[in-house]
Amino acid sequence: MVDLPKKKVGLIACSGEELACGTLSRIAVRQVLESQRPDDTVTLCLPLFLAGNEQERAFARFYPTIAVDGCDKQCAKRATEKYSAKVAGEVVVDKLLAEQGIAVDPAWRHTPGPAGMQAAHVVSEAIASQVDQILGKDGIRRLTESPAQPAAEPEPERATCSCGSGIPVSEIQIAGAPVSVLALEPLLEMVHGQLPPGEDGLGPRLLAAVKIYNTVPAEAEREYEEALVREYRKRFSGEGA
Repeated sequence: MVDLPKKKVGLIACSGEELACGTLSRIAVRQVLESQRPDDTVTLCLPLFLAGNEQERAFARFYPTIAVDGCDKQCAKRATEKYSAKVAGEVVVDKLLAEQGIAVDPAWRHTPGPAGMQAAHVVSEAIASQVDQILGKDGIRRLTESPAQPAAEPEPERATCSCGSGIPVSEIQIAGAPVSVLALEPLLEMVHGQLPPGEDGLGPRLLAAVKIYNTVPAEAEREYEEALVREYRKRFSGEGA
């Protein structure tokens, strides 16, 4: 069985700078990460996600992800589902605040102030509630929850990114060049447990396992297979691989 870090929920926030609700989405996500559910969540970076960062995209394959979008364009949700997997939850900030009867001040785009921070807190509570539902912790009140009346302006972000969440990354040589492969060690062990060492079909089996969490160019599949078989035999050489 693949031995991965404890289950967490990834939060991917709207990166829009032109709307107040985009700013609120990022403040709300930070509140959840830093004070409400710090042990249960990590953040994903939407710009890196869109740029093709494999660690960001792979996280949404390993773990459930909540998209927090500023408006109904839902860029964060669309990107997650296009490049990784279906989101486990979603929050649309302008819709949520409208349902709560909270009018959005365009000035919150740059200066949220106490009212904007309170609106962000409403959003963060909705996110935290979805985190609890996903992890089966409904109704549990956490001692780390943020206060009901957040008034401070946002501090510089210090939340942990998904790349620091514990997903193992290994660097191996493929066709003479170093390549980072996500979850290589646990995937090698998974295949080893399913396929006796030296059995025919080892290369294709390893390639199929690695492709679950990594992008492999079609034209490089043979080189990947050779490299993976080499790593497999190196890992299990003492067992007659």
